[in-house]
Amino acid sequence: MTDPDRPRERPPEPDEVPADETFANAYAAGYEEGIRSALREVLAHASRGRTNQELRALVQGRLARLSEEVDLKRRSVLAPPRPQPFGELARPSRAGLTLPSASAARPPAVGPGETVLVREVRPERAVDLLLASRGGFPRTVLVSPRPPDLGSGPGETVAVPVARSSSPSAGYVAPGQVAGKLRELLERSGATLVYVDALESFVLTDGPEVTLRFVGWLVEEVGRRGSALIVSYDPRSLVGTDVGRLERLFGRVSDGSAGPPRSTA
Repeated sequence: MTDPDRPRERPPEPDEVPADETFANAYAAGYEEGIRSALREVLAHASRGRTNQELRALVQGRLARLSEEVDLKRRSVLAPPRPQPFGELARPSRAGLTLPSASAARPPAVGPGETVLVREVRPERAVDLLLASRGGFPRTVLVSPRPPDLGSGPGETVAVPVARSSSPSAGYVAPGQVAGKLRELLERSGATLVYVDALESFVLTDGPEVTLRFVGWLVEEVGRRGSALIVSYDPRSLVGTDVGRLERLFGRVSDGSAGPPRSTA
């Protein structure tokens, strides 16, 4: 057989991971991360001096709402996450980008005694409200995993950072600890403008019930002291009747950039 008559050898095909192996690897990685997260949470509670009975109650509570948390995690993976921070968007880059004109329309300012909830995937309109309102208060408090950079401005600005993890090494601050810090600040002379975009962190680590109790307390405390509250929250962070329970706590509710807030009265 001459060379032209010989069948040509096919070049080797690139190695491809079988579909079932890809699925198995993804499943194993998620399984590992789930166990790791659960053990970290148990260790975190144990390090805070929880009794056996308290640990049992905490674990049972997490098991009871596990399906909701898994669904929330699945949706957060499918949808784009909250981007990093307003601070990097607010500062002009070295490439010569500039901020919008100061004459651009801003949302109406929030006044003493008002509480506003903003439904948005990432903190945008709530930050606009914060910037438009802070001049009317001697003090602004930011409760956030990544506090927005407000730059220089009138009054005092106090940040209460909240880590995205319940790990003690990450410096996680629970709703009860945040309430203690806020109570001290609200008791000072003069009204306080409180901004919060940490509800997702609270829901994932302490559950919706604890989070709703914290928000209810904060709304009542702000109203009693003639202060104001702006909260940004991702609607995907709560399910079922918890959404209505949260929104009924506020005087006004806004759908991100969909126009002025509406009254819930």
